[in-house]
Amino acid sequence: MSSEKEYVQEITAQEDNFSRWYRETIIKAKLMDYAPVRGCIVFRPDGYELWERIQAGLDRRFKATGHRNAYFPLFIPESFLQKEKEHVEGFNPELPWVTEAGGEKLEERLAIRPTSETIIGYMYAQWIKSYRDLPVLINQWANVVRWEKRTLPFLRTSEFLWQEGHTAHATAEEAREETTKMLEVYRDFVESELAIPVICGEKTPTERFAGAVDTYSIEAMMKNGWALQAGTSHYLGQNFARAFDIKYLDNDNTLKYVYTTSWGASTRLIGALVMVHGDDRGLVLPPKVAPLQVAFIPVGPAKTRAQVLARLDPLTAELEDAGIRVKADTRDEYSPGWKFNEYEMRGVPLRLELGPRDVENNQVVAVRRDTGEKTPLSQSGLAEQVCHMLQEIQENMFIRAKKFQEEHSHQADNMEELAGILADSGGFVLAGWCGDEACEAAVKEQTKATSRNIPFQPPTHKETCLVCQKPAKHTVWFARAF
Repeated sequence: MSSEKEYVQEITAQEDNFSRWYRETIIKAKLMDYAPVRGCIVFRPDGYELWERIQAGLDRRFKATGHRNAYFPLFIPESFLQKEKEHVEGFNPELPWVTEAGGEKLEERLAIRPTSETIIGYMYAQWIKSYRDLPVLINQWANVVRWEKRTLPFLRTSEFLWQEGHTAHATAEEAREETTKMLEVYRDFVESELAIPVICGEKTPTERFAGAVDTYSIEAMMKNGWALQAGTSHYLGQNFARAFDIKYLDNDNTLKYVYTTSWGASTRLIGALVMVHGDDRGLVLPPKVAPLQVAFIPVGPAKTRAQVLARLDPLTAELEDAGIRVKADTRDEYSPGWKFNEYEMRGVPLRLELGPRDVENNQVVAVRRDTGEKTPLSQSGLAEQVCHMLQEIQENMFIRAKKFQEEHSHQADNMEELAGILADSGGFVLAGWCGDEACEAAVKEQTKATSRNIPFQPPTHKETCLVCQKPAKHTVWFARAF
């Protein structure tokens, strides 16, 4: 193979075609590939490792709040879905059905899991008998299937990976506390580990989860100004408890229905990582979840290679011993320039270069992916310096994404202003809403923007509805969304 193997091919600029940039980036960075089944993808190792690190960060938080993992069947009897009318109506257009198995037609159709409230509700009815059995705090890591008409890798696919938490409580107060607690878990994880700022709030009734009393979400802004729902938490009240007869004998010797919640986050978070931080050279990954944190690359003429490698190996070992995910790329069939481009495209947070002059000067050259800044580092205590720099990169990526979010957050008092903002700069737009679904529908019809959520802490309170100009009941974030 030629040492001057073709450099990474050019990626479409974000401003030219953001969707094409996204698709090209995730393919060329080897996060995924298209499967032979419509709407499905294959997770390549880098993409799946991102999901593993997301899993680990969330799972650690779930267990710290008292939740345990379990697993429920992929197949759900049709009769289960029919028990909660609003729930089945919400999912019916996306449901794939199993009608035959073992060469025989089934007596009852089986839905392939779109979500698990129904089958988990059935099991909770078997398990919960007394107030002593509560609360039940269970999470499931699973795949689900929703036959989407329009797909986009990681964000919306026919089959995707996620976690779904399902809890049961004795009182509405406990269940509501659980709902907001888990939304905060999502916010903390997404902001601290994925370096993505989010807006927390309540969904409008039309945007609620099917069967929920209240739905809460965290909303993230992508680099094209569009919104992505990054996690949701649902207060289900007693809807599913009544549908599946989940009762408990209270300490006053009366039978009562439990109150339930559900909450989930999915591989959409990988898409969010790409769209929030990526640039025209490809991925930019936060160090906390990057599969590879440091690429260590020898440079210089062939005659000095042995000298450089003799120093490279112990330095790499030092970084590994410090828990840094590092790769020394000593392949001689690729030029250093090709490697630089390759690791930039894959979003590796930090590149270290070591040449003969660096060996003489007892240093390495560090190049940050987030800023492109080059900094000489002493070989003495290199691991400590690299750890510090990775932490700086993590913090800077959040600050930069937060600044972008703030610069692309606007306010509007009427439809004309909203349409103008979306046509000009895009982003999130804060506006008043009277609470009438017709006004919310008018926004979507005329601007293609949807309500994202009613923020818990709006920067200001709007007095009038942007559509009808009647007094506003809520201050709402609107945006175009994936």
